[in-house]
Amino acid sequence: MFAKRIIPCLDCKDGRVVKGIQFVNLRDAGDPGDLAELYDREGADELVMLDISASREGRATLMDTVNRVARKLFIPLTVGGGVRTLEDGRRLLSAGSDKVAINTAAVERPDLISELASHFGRQAVVVAIDARRTQPAVASPGTAAETRSIEVPYGNTGYSQSTSRVRAETRVGTLPTQRVQRQAAPAWQVLTYGGTRETNIDALEWAERANSLGAGEILLTSMDADGTKAGFDCELTAAVANALPIPVIASGGAGSAEHFADVFLRGSADAALAASIFHYGTHTIRSLKEYLRTRGVSVRL
Repeated sequence: MFAKRIIPCLDCKDGRVVKGIQFVNLRDAGDPGDLAELYDREGADELVMLDISASREGRATLMDTVNRVARKLFIPLTVGGGVRTLEDGRRLLSAGSDKVAINTAAVERPDLISELASHFGRQAVVVAIDARRTQPAVASPGTAAETRSIEVPYGNTGYSQSTSRVRAETRVGTLPTQRVQRQAAPAWQVLTYGGTRETNIDALEWAERANSLGAGEILLTSMDADGTKAGFDCELTAAVANALPIPVIASGGAGSAEHFADVFLRGSADAALAASIFHYGTHTIRSLKEYLRTRGVSVRL
């Protein structure tokens, strides 16, 4: 059995680590270099650093921050934010990162995944997916409904020849004495630009396509759970992890050691990423791993 990985995340803005709830209401969490050194010493398996405003601001990742963090580490480093071209990936890898994470640019130009994988190897390409649960259609009280499948174009998101199958509720009759509710299967929509733009792309379908294009890992963030400390979205994580042959890193919602056990045991995650639970001292990485061992989760101590 492969050991499960614990990965602290440094969400960086203007050269500082920040943390918010669902990507807003950010507050300062410290210096990225200092935190990187601390987590390396505590036994983190890897580290992820995301320049969370680079895509929205239309700029490249802050390279001086990447250099400073990479010098502190003896564990693998993944860096993302503002990566749009092969050259952007080359600069990050030259600056000391081991993997490059791409999100918005991959959605808008999926061939970027293949380009990075062919030049640097699949193991160096992480496709980050920010997903939000969509509200399934529900029949009105007193109305019977049947579910039919329709084809809806993806739209202008780099999927000009692709379609997404969605479930639609169609009213077919009235039953005044019966309350009927039929819901579509759970689904999640991909968001881009730091969680600020909807795409109408199904997250599971996009994860499958990213894998086929050469992604080495999926970094899957639940926008609904992010920063809430209410637990990972194990349903989302399991849906993606069980459909793919590549590792899936669960992200968003960690608030306790139990949440990590849940996402490994129920969510089928290969790794779990968290920020505030480590930044603000709720748990150390060592104590978390010791707890996971008591739950039967294989980890490296």
